Amino acid sequence: MRRKAIDDLMCAGNDKPKTLGLFDLTIMGVGAIIGTGILVLTGIVAATDAGPGVVFSFLIAALASALIGLCYSELTTTIPSSGSAYVYSWITMGEQIAFFSGWTLLGVYITTTATVANGWTGYVASFLREIGINLPHSLTQSPFTGGLVNLPAVLIVLLITLLLTRGMSESKVVNNVLVLVKIGIIILFVIVGAFSVKSSNWKPFLPYGVKGIFTGASTVFFSFLGFDALATSAEDCKHVQKNLPIAIIASLTISTVLYIIVSLVMTGDVKYNLLNVPEAMSFVLITIKHPIVAQIVSAGAILGILAVILAFIYASSNIAMSMSRGGFLPPIFSKLNSKTQTPNRSLWLIGITTAVCAGFLDIKNLATFANVGSLCIFFIISLAVLLLRKQHPELKRSFKVPFGVVIPILSALVCLLLLFNLPASAWIKYIGWLAIGLVLYFAYSKSHVIY
Repeated sequence: MRRKAIDDLMCAGNDKPKTLGLFDLTIMGVGAIIGTGILVLTGIVAATDAGPGVVFSFLIAALASALIGLCYSELTTTIPSSGSAYVYSWITMGEQIAFFSGWTLLGVYITTTATVANGWTGYVASFLREIGINLPHSLTQSPFTGGLVNLPAVLIVLLITLLLTRGMSESKVVNNVLVLVKIGIIILFVIVGAFSVKSSNWKPFLPYGVKGIFTGASTVFFSFLGFDALATSAEDCKHVQKNLPIAIIASLTISTVLYIIVSLVMTGDVKYNLLNVPEAMSFVLITIKHPIVAQIVSAGAILGILAVILAFIYASSNIAMSMSRGGFLPPIFSKLNSKTQTPNRSLWLIGITTAVCAGFLDIKNLATFANVGSLCIFFIISLAVLLLRKQHPELKRSFKVPFGVVIPILSALVCLLLLFNLPASAWIKYIGWLAIGLVLYFAYSKSHVIY
């Protein structure tokens, strides 16, 4: 359980160019959070779990995320490293917890990105179908769902990986444009849909009772995972101690407001039990007789989802780079390209792995452990705040979670509560991923760790 010397990690990455300002960070956070959650999950959770009360589900998930976000803010400003929970746990809890934190983050990001890429294929196929172009089933589905390969998902993951290898300066411009497009179509949906809201559709507001609200909250919590991607961007941040905590809280706030407004409009336009469809926004607009706007929203969704893929590949490559620096992965994955100063080998490792998962695996089942993995990470983050304060009280903390130990403890308890409410099948998949990591740890990492 040897812990890493904090000075070694504080020095890592100091030579990287700082390219991300407050606006870029906030947009990246919003882009990662506002993705399949608002475009897909909102309608499905309303139909199957919470009814119009899905707004409360989002509020509960947002409050839980805000507690965790405050903990992240203290840690990222105290230790500005791209390793996220992997780095914080190595400093506070030791080598083994650090490895499995990093390994968990990689699994969560890879499967989440692959899942999002699959959702992107669905929107593309739906959009093209409306204009008379039918993509062959064999090239849009994995072998597990009756096809040969989900080719669009594979191609888009590889193209975004290629974009990221060209440097963060170019990538952030593309990402900012994509996120602004996504926010634009959400606002368009709200404006058009607001004129067709019928209060009768909100009755009953809680058709599944209070239990349905909490069930929905556990499901939509997946929607807020994206703010973790900000924690991995510390080495690319300008004025990290000031900008990063503001960006984390701002992106959570903006995303929560959008989720609630969209939920109210969606369930006000169409009865909640009809919303069990993946393209809920387009479905609602078509139902209320706005087919042209529905096509515009679908096109915007196709572009907007790309921002989620970009943010997650960027974040996971930073985790791989940090683990390589520590000796848990081969050193080749921490080398920066001399021209772009990006970890291109880590990017291609993550990009190719994600593309294979997106193209050939049963992502719907594989990705169910993302909530287990992310909640375990958030629990570790909450503990790390308390441990770091005790172990290194001398460190300068430009941002400190208010109310002493109350918020970190509440954050840890919320994570435990949500973990105990997840199905056994999700735990089994997560344990399987940890077993693969255990083999890697003893076969390579344990004998190559750098102190």
